Amino acid sequence: MDEYKQCIIVRDDLKLSKGKLAVQVAHAAVSASSWASKSVLENWKESGQKKVVLRVPSLKDLFELKEKARRDGLPTALIADAGLTEVEPGTITALGIGPGKAQDIDKITKDLKLL
Repeated sequence: MDEYKQCIIVRDDLKLSKGKLAVQVAHAAVSASSWASKSVLENWKESGQKKVVLRVPSLKDLFELKEKARRDGLPTALIADAGLTEVEPGTITALGIGPGKAQDIDKITKDLKLL
């Protein structure tokens, strides 16, 4: 059976508080999963909803990863913050990729560091 997972990538340059970071990761996980096909979503849920949180240095990196994932047909979601607390309105904080087959997501995220 194929392994399924989801990756959430956050910007390291924003230096968000732990609470703010947790919320942005949650937004990315929920938003990206809403774009997955029903069969992928079911397989991912049945296998434990594996999630990995990774980091990138900058906004440019998030955009590059989103484009690679989109080209490979993976569900994605960029998260723009409302700007009510720590960052300016519209600041892109995170990217959700997947759920999808782990091997497909790993092609895009394998060189990233864990948060």
